[in-house]
Amino acid sequence: MAGGRRKKQHFGRIHAFSCGKASFKGEHSLIGGPGFSRVVYCNEPDCVEASVLNYGSNYVRTSKYTLVTFFPKALFEQFRRVANLYFLLCAIMSFTPLSPYSAVSNVLPLVVVIGFTMGKEVLEDWRRKKQDIEVNNRKVKVHSGDGVFDNAKWTDLKVGDIVKVEKDEFFPADLILLSSSYEDAICYVETMNLDGETNLKLKQALDATSNLHEDSSFQNFKAIIKCEDPNANLYSFVGGLELEEQQYPLSPQQLLLRGSKLRNTDFIYGAVIFTGHDTKVMQNSTAPRSKRSKIEKRMDKIVYFLFFILVLMSFIGSIFFGISTSEDLEDGRMTRWYLRPDDTTVYYDPERAPAAAILHFLTALMLYSYLIPISLYVSIEIVKVLQSTFINHDLQMYYEEADKPASARTSNLNEELGQVDTILSDKTGTLTSNSMEFIKCSIGGTTYGRGITEVERALSWRKGSAFAQEVADEEHQVEDWTKARPSIKGFNFIDERITNGNWVNEPRADVIQKFLRLLAICHTALPEVDEETGRISYEAESPDEAAFVIAARELGFKFYERTQTSISLHELDPISGRKVERSYKLLNILEFSSSRKRMSVILRSEEGKLLLLSKGADSVMFERLAKNGREFEQQTKEHINEYADAGLRTLLLAYRELDEEEYNEFNVEFTEAKNSLSADREEMIEEVAEKIERDLILLGATAVEDKLQNGVPECIDKLAQAGIKIWVLTGDKMETAINIGFACSLLRQGMKQIVISSETPESKALEKVGDKSAVAVAFKASVLHQINEGKKLLTASSENSEALALIIDGKSLFCALEDDVKDMFLELALGCASVICCRSSPKQKALVTRLVKVKTGTTTLAIGDGANDVGMLQEADIGIGISGVEGMQAVMSSDIAIAQFRYLERLLLVHGHWCYRRISSMICYFFYKNIAFGFTLFFFEAYASFSGQVAYNDWYLSLYNVFFTSLPVIALGVFDQDVTAKLCLKFPLLYQEGVQNVLFSWSRILGWSFNGVLSATLIFFFCIRAMEHQAFRKGGEVVGLEILGTTMYTCVVWVVNCQMALSINYFTYIQHLFIWGGIIFWYIFLLAYGAMDPNISTTAYQVFVEACAPAPFFWLLTLFVLISSLIPYFTYASIQLRFFPMYHQMIQWIRNDGQSNDPEYCDMVRQRSLRPTTVGVTARFEATSKRFEEKPEGH
Repeated sequence: MAGGRRKKQHFGRIHAFSCGKASFKGEHSLIGGPGFSRVVYCNEPDCVEASVLNYGSNYVRTSKYTLVTFFPKALFEQFRRVANLYFLLCAIMSFTPLSPYSAVSNVLPLVVVIGFTMGKEVLEDWRRKKQDIEVNNRKVKVHSGDGVFDNAKWTDLKVGDIVKVEKDEFFPADLILLSSSYEDAICYVETMNLDGETNLKLKQALDATSNLHEDSSFQNFKAIIKCEDPNANLYSFVGGLELEEQQYPLSPQQLLLRGSKLRNTDFIYGAVIFTGHDTKVMQNSTAPRSKRSKIEKRMDKIVYFLFFILVLMSFIGSIFFGISTSEDLEDGRMTRWYLRPDDTTVYYDPERAPAAAILHFLTALMLYSYLIPISLYVSIEIVKVLQSTFINHDLQMYYEEADKPASARTSNLNEELGQVDTILSDKTGTLTSNSMEFIKCSIGGTTYGRGITEVERALSWRKGSAFAQEVADEEHQVEDWTKARPSIKGFNFIDERITNGNWVNEPRADVIQKFLRLLAICHTALPEVDEETGRISYEAESPDEAAFVIAARELGFKFYERTQTSISLHELDPISGRKVERSYKLLNILEFSSSRKRMSVILRSEEGKLLLLSKGADSVMFERLAKNGREFEQQTKEHINEYADAGLRTLLLAYRELDEEEYNEFNVEFTEAKNSLSADREEMIEEVAEKIERDLILLGATAVEDKLQNGVPECIDKLAQAGIKIWVLTGDKMETAINIGFACSLLRQGMKQIVISSETPESKALEKVGDKSAVAVAFKASVLHQINEGKKLLTASSENSEALALIIDGKSLFCALEDDVKDMFLELALGCASVICCRSSPKQKALVTRLVKVKTGTTTLAIGDGANDVGMLQEADIGIGISGVEGMQAVMSSDIAIAQFRYLERLLLVHGHWCYRRISSMICYFFYKNIAFGFTLFFFEAYASFSGQVAYNDWYLSLYNVFFTSLPVIALGVFDQDVTAKLCLKFPLLYQEGVQNVLFSWSRILGWSFNGVLSATLIFFFCIRAMEHQAFRKGGEVVGLEILGTTMYTCVVWVVNCQMALSINYFTYIQHLFIWGGIIFWYIFLLAYGAMDPNISTTAYQVFVEACAPAPFFWLLTLFVLISSLIPYFTYASIQLRFFPMYHQMIQWIRNDGQSNDPEYCDMVRQRSLRPTTVGVTARFEATSKRFEEKPEGH
């Protein structure tokens, strides 16, 4: 480690926290009691005491099944579908004499259906299993004894093991930090996978273990940790370490969580305290549940309805059958003598007519089973798998940079993609790409920087924008300058006035010098020198802090060295024009916190001046300016507003000179506050800092672009136009989340914000009160008050059509999700155009998702990229994982994985719409064709006195859904398009057809069912009346059952296939092949089956060759029945299209009339919007235009 290791640096001294100190007061006194009973024997995981405790292994499973649970769970999944349960009963009964058909023809389809679906489940779960195997088999160094660390699999870790984790590795379990490569045992941790934050967290071990720097140090190391039991709270930890009979308190400062990553530290040693499903990240995840789409649930209701019809038909038939049977033998006289009722079985015995009727009822239940389509489920499974394949192979959702295509990990939810009402999105890594870029700044009242932000680009993208040309010209210039210089991560600043040392010629060169010096000094970043190139890079606690240091370096103030007491720069001297080395003595760092919203450093320059350099949010910095320090205040405020409008994160920079007496007084108080162990230590530090951070002199402001992923504003705009509500749930700070809200146009200037925060003065005052229960009650009352105030604003805004945004932090959200408050919170949230939940824990994300899903009853989609999003993804109706750079936890728990947020637009508006439409049409058509077929059976039963005689041959029945009518339905489900992908994106409102479920409404389902009954009626009665008494063959023979059955069946095959041809919007050769091929195959089957031995073909023996084909009447009747059966649908469809067109039909008109490129005509169609778009680039543009229009009136 020599040379590269920064062991001698005592960074604990420059930070405000007191080096990990904690006391045994408060919660630590609970150790050993209920909820705090865990005992860990460090370095002795296999000792007798540890083995008695029997803690779980470090094995983690996210798959749904195991070898043991697969068959029971998968079979339960299949037979919770009521149709499959019914077919199982029919299959069992088909082995009895009650069966109207052979057992083989009935059992075989059920086995195929169940087998195929279970096979699909196996394949999908195997993919999850493989990802589990990859994570569980990762390697980590574990102490094996005698001071030797060997590689071991994550899954083999035990509670009490000592592990060594090296730089850029993930922590394999929850660990207590014992020591690190730094002398004072600090380490930097990235928790992005847990809480979404990209800034590095500083952790520090106890002083008692901080000297364990070598592997050999652990040869005789023994300690006992007593701590809290496994729980889901990421931000708290209570425990104690017993070492050499001394007790030391443990706090979250020593806790390293599984899934987080070691950064900027060569190695750490840690003791495993929680493993596997006991770790906090796994405690925050919920078990993967079996998700079913709303269409599938409604389909079950249709099956119940059809089952009711089936029972009713069977009941009616059995009553009539019982009456007819009882009348067969009256006073010894036989009414229907040809049935020999005097010599028959129990099934037709007039003496036992009630028993015969009951047995007939069971036979009828089996006979009418064709009303319920057994192949529907397997056809839908096939279609969904093929739809998923199209999603996986869509080149427009393939991210070439990372070689990541879209991946539908489950195909059960394809149609749900077309019905999403609310999207709940993570922020970091999902909307943003974790890349901050210094792009603009305001110095001394002058704005610098010519870069174009994503928001400006998105605004200009809208056609007809007033500044589109201006932005385009600027962008071309920027591109030219960018090509002329190498790309620098974090620095996208272009302005020849201050780059390349030109700032020395500016009128305010002295202010610029102070501004750049402040950027180079006021931070906690650490420099790293590449030994090969000599290039300096920086490890910072947050990406925007790194961007500031890089900007200072590129503009002539290079920060190159930090010690515990000094910071050194290479500065550009404005007088000589040369680089000079300057060192500043670092006295204090006043750290940034979400309540302070600023950071300051106090230092002594080489000239002996005491300086306070400060940077922070404008909301807290302007009020701290001195009267003589406000020279550029007005111009800076204007620039900050411009930057905010462009979606940039802004900070104000200011400084002041201190006198010795004032500083000495401050230093005493500050040191005292830092070393305090009392509960209000943080408040004490803030109060002391408050006294010195005043009378500042304004230098200017920075503007950093929190680099959104490409295309995010446009994607959100399209989704908003489609009527989809978008909520952002993030573990990040409120200011950061609000900035991103502006950047991606979920928020905009002028939009009223309802902020429910725990950072109010009242809340802070409450926290200082000792009684916790009283504080909780008062805090809840405060949140309730804020919600009620928000609802008043909402009522007022609805009267003047103003859009509102709701922003709430984690503590307030905890109260808002309580049973007696959550309904009010949801009512407020649903009334707002945007909702942003900040500082949300993974559990809260899942609870918010559940609240929206359960209370609104609409389809929710959650999208995220980290382990902190897993609960949310599993709770939502659809979970979308971003397969980003960091970790795979979200992807492993998701239903569909995509590489970039922008692909969500195509996934929902194109694939979602198509899948919803295809599955809806497919199911409606399936019920239509089965009702049409089933009712011909019923009508024939009625015609044959409900005798249980089947109109069709056994194999006609079995193959109807398998060969002659199923393939066209599958083709419909896979290939049909009402409009092209381009038009789906051009008219996003088309998506509302799915959200409102217009294509699978009860009226539409009943309409198709009625069409089926009507088709069956026309087919049966035309066939029976035309053939009943008519001579059919040349010899004058009349029609028998076999000819009637074959003719009716031929008519059914023709009618349902031609009905399909009328319903399809988009023909491919596959549709033609399946529709006309299905009809041709029926005739081929008749020839082949009819040519078999009569014992096999039974009633189909030579029926086509000898009877049907030679008779012109057969062909004429088929044609007549076909036209008669299709006329009702054709008439209805024509009237509906002409006078009551649906939205997709209007778009088809535009396309067919060649007007899809006519802006005026397209806008007219878009005006059919069901509600105004309130967020997104389009809404931002409209609001901006409105402001400009209203301005003259105000003057």
